[in-house]
Amino acid sequence: MKYSGLKIFLEGLTGNKGWKPLWRNPEPKPKYDIIIIGGGGHGLATAYYLSNTFNIKNVAVIEKGWLGSGNIGRNTTIIRSNYLLPENEPFYEFSMKLWENLEKDFNYNAMVSQRGVMNIFHSDSQRDAFVRRGNAMIMSGADAVILDEKDLKKMTPFLDFDNARFPIKGALWQPRGGSVRHDAVAWGYAKGADAKGVDIIQNCEVTGFIIKNGRCLGVETNKGTIKSTKIASCVAGSSSKVMSKAGIKLPIESHVLQAFVSEGLKPVLPGVITFGAGHFYVSQSNKGGLVFGGDIDGYNSYAQRGNLPVVEDVCEGGMAIMPMIGRARLLRMWGGIMDMSMDGSPFIDKTDIKGLFFNGGWCYGGFKATPASGYCYAHLLATGKPHKTAESFLLKRFEKGLIIDEKGQGNQPNLH
Repeated sequence: MKYSGLKIFLEGLTGNKGWKPLWRNPEPKPKYDIIIIGGGGHGLATAYYLSNTFNIKNVAVIEKGWLGSGNIGRNTTIIRSNYLLPENEPFYEFSMKLWENLEKDFNYNAMVSQRGVMNIFHSDSQRDAFVRRGNAMIMSGADAVILDEKDLKKMTPFLDFDNARFPIKGALWQPRGGSVRHDAVAWGYAKGADAKGVDIIQNCEVTGFIIKNGRCLGVETNKGTIKSTKIASCVAGSSSKVMSKAGIKLPIESHVLQAFVSEGLKPVLPGVITFGAGHFYVSQSNKGGLVFGGDIDGYNSYAQRGNLPVVEDVCEGGMAIMPMIGRARLLRMWGGIMDMSMDGSPFIDKTDIKGLFFNGGWCYGGFKATPASGYCYAHLLATGKPHKTAESFLLKRFEKGLIIDEKGQGNQPNLH
């Protein structure tokens, strides 16, 4: 089904009786060219680009729960490409460019809102670090602006410039950053992939892999055996559990990341704002709620829920830069399972088992990477070669010392 203003007008005149489901709910076929494990943003994006860009349509996306039940619906919806390292920045800028054309590509309103992302700095040394980051962004074709205190006051007069414990001195601003409706991203990619014949199979849990002579030939599921010569795992925080069924131990840990939304308020935030002296980030949804988050929980978990100490820590970060947030009532909170890699950067790679591929280790950056992750993973599956922006995202990079340590925190996943 194609969407347009005219379609909406005509459906309004006819009682909205012509709308159809966005995707089918088929039963799995015995065999596919490619099986994608995981019906979240990255898995659906991979299926979309396989079918629409690389013309591979005999594809199945198998999802343990319902479509979009994982991290794609459990995040703070922020998109940005304000990275530093040459292995990361071109990739995330590629993703940003895909975001900018996404709605036109899959003919669905994903509510892409490029209102800007501001990273506040509080000291001269932090300013210098952000200037360096901004220059790296510009060298990769992204946009970056350094705002001084005067500029920032004009744009965000509600910040605590006078009594802040950590003085606010300016910000690194990426005007093209912003936010996107997370659920709509999953629905749009599902719609686009299904239209090309991709089977999206929900409530289908992988229970094992069929591996013979070092080659993966399919998967065992609660809906029976499904065969394929290419199996692509893409299950975020559940990666360790799924890949262990193939005997693979991954260099990642799973942690809970909580997010929060307040009651609806009048428009107050110009875009996304991040706290430079702690870990706090906030934006305002189209419904008026303040959407915010902070650090991951300090323990390993596969549970989609968090704990109260992190709630307190996140709210303290918000109060430190914008005390007015203390007057807003919290409406709801949720948790996503983060697959934290040892250096804070992701993996898009083949495994030692022929025909078995892995996509994961996205840490905090999974949502913003969705289009590029899907495209690069589809490129690897279709051509057997990594995309030029993802050539460094290798599983064995630690063996060679080629870590991509964006934050300079070493091999401690809890710090990334």
